[in-house]
Amino acid sequence: MVYKPIGIIHSPFLGVENMPIQPVGAVGIRGEVELFTEYAPGLQDLEGFSHIILLYHFHRAAQPRLIVMPFLDSVPHGVFATRAPARPNPIGLSVVRLLGRDRNLLQIENVDVLDGTPLLDIKPYAPDFDHYEVQSTGWLASARDKAKDQRSDDRFR
Repeated sequence: MVYKPIGIIHSPFLGVENMPIQPVGAVGIRGEVELFTEYAPGLQDLEGFSHIILLYHFHRAAQPRLIVMPFLDSVPHGVFATRAPARPNPIGLSVVRLLGRDRNLLQIENVDVLDGTPLLDIKPYAPDFDHYEVQSTGWLASARDKAKDQRSDDRFR
């Protein structure tokens, strides 16, 4: 299996220090998605969506770990019960607000991604398909409010 980046995500975060760890902590922070020119035709009709899902490669993640200490807790958890970047397949996901499009450039908001991150895919966010009422959020239930203020560090890089 080989994936090829389709673009680059640009953000104000040149390093992991003080970078938000989730979009909820990045409210109002703007960035840009630069899609490589050959993929620009695939953006047709995307501007009709207010939010998009970005799938990207954690290009500066540390070696994979199966047990991690997440930013939002002081107890170790299995990596698949977290959103830590030090994963066997270092793929990240963020839902961001789409502000506009100019040819192959997307203006976005609520970006929590490191500048220069390789983009793997874009999907429209569709609440009818992507939003669920959940009954349980595991260990995150007690850490939910921390996500707005918690910032990244070198723990997983």
